[in-house]
Amino acid sequence: MERPTVYITRLLPQPVLDAISQQYRMLTEPTDRPPTEKELLHGFAEAQAVICTLTDRIDAVVLSHATKLKIIANYAVGYNNIDLAAAAQRGIIVTNTPDVLTDATADLTWALLLALTRRVVEGDTWVRTGHWPGWTPTQMLGADVSGKTLGIIGMGRIGQAVAQRAAGFQMPVIYAGRRSVSGPPGVSWIWRTHDEVLAESDFISLHVPLTEATRHLIDRRRLSLMRPTAFLINTSRGPVIDEAALISALEAHTIAGAGLDVYEQEPVVPARLMSLPNVVLLPHLGSATLETRVCMGLICLDNIAAVLGGRPAPNRVTKI
Repeated sequence: MERPTVYITRLLPQPVLDAISQQYRMLTEPTDRPPTEKELLHGFAEAQAVICTLTDRIDAVVLSHATKLKIIANYAVGYNNIDLAAAAQRGIIVTNTPDVLTDATADLTWALLLALTRRVVEGDTWVRTGHWPGWTPTQMLGADVSGKTLGIIGMGRIGQAVAQRAAGFQMPVIYAGRRSVSGPPGVSWIWRTHDEVLAESDFISLHVPLTEATRHLIDRRRLSLMRPTAFLINTSRGPVIDEAALISALEAHTIAGAGLDVYEQEPVVPARLMSLPNVVLLPHLGSATLETRVCMGLICLDNIAAVLGGRPAPNRVTKI
């Protein structure tokens, strides 16, 4: 019996590719670059299942070629890259990879926060370039983290994981979210409006999905609410922040700094942003641990096996 055909838009970790090759026929050998439009259309036209990434724009035009396709397994927790309505019209199931990248992204959020406040990147560069003259009492003074107020916008799985880690720094946590959530035993997380979180926090961490409602959620007005000593961390989606407004705030020092893993027009990062000393910039590393990326791929395969086997997908996306 001929094995089902799977199209993979990008190179995935080898354990995932090995598992795919044991069960399915790969339409093409994946590469570590974005597919061309021609390659994408061909893949969607020929495959019964697709594993795509967040950077692949799967719109109605692409889906119009998908005459054999049963499932799109998105290699991400977010799915704003896929036209869900168009997929539903064609009876194509869309899945994602929730839960598995929660800890990796929460850990990276804290890595950004600490690197930013303690000027880790600047210090590393200073030492590596041979310009460090030796210790002095006023050298590279940063900001304390312990005991400060952490504000979280978006209190889903990742937001809660970030909040849980704040306990180790004795940080009070306030948050804005669609629903009330409870902290661990003995810990109180306090609900606030978006504006109150921005005005009352020393650190603001963003963990919302990208929707029309959250696009430019952090705009010029909301940035003006932040304290001049406050830091903004974004490991969610780039367009959640009005990047031009953020750059202006950083240049004017109306906020203290920003730690960014995502950008409004990835992979393009504005030169003005790259020139600023009060930012730490990462190349979208939120889920980038080997263990997490392998698990994400295996979740995609679990969903594909279920759908092609006539069973409900464990991680079906139903929001349109």
